Amino acid sequence: MASQGRPKAELVLTDEEHETLTRWARRRKSAHALALRSRIVLGCAEGLTNKQVAARERVSQPTVGKWRSRFVEARLDGLVDDPGRAGRRR
Repeated sequence: MASQGRPKAELVLTDEEHETLTRWARRRKSAHALALRSRIVLGCAEGLTNKQVAARERVSQPTVGKWRSRFVEARLDGLVDDPGRAGRRR
C-alpha cells in the first residue's frame, strides 16, 4: 500500500546544482550546517523519503521537509544562511 500523507515537493537537480551540493557536502571548510543541508537535499534528490533522509542524517523529519521546501523555492540560495539572522539577540 502506498504511504499516505502530504505529497513531497519534487526535487530535481541540474548537473551544476548536483556538483555544487556535492562539493559543499564534502569540503572541510564548509560550515557544518551548510554541509548538512547539502546532504539532505542530495538525499531527497536520490528519491529517498523524508523519513529515510532524516534517519541517515540523524535529523528530524520536519528538518528534512524544511530544507527540501527551501531548496525547491529558492534553489542553492535557499540553503545559505540568512545574514540577517546571525548573532541576533533575543
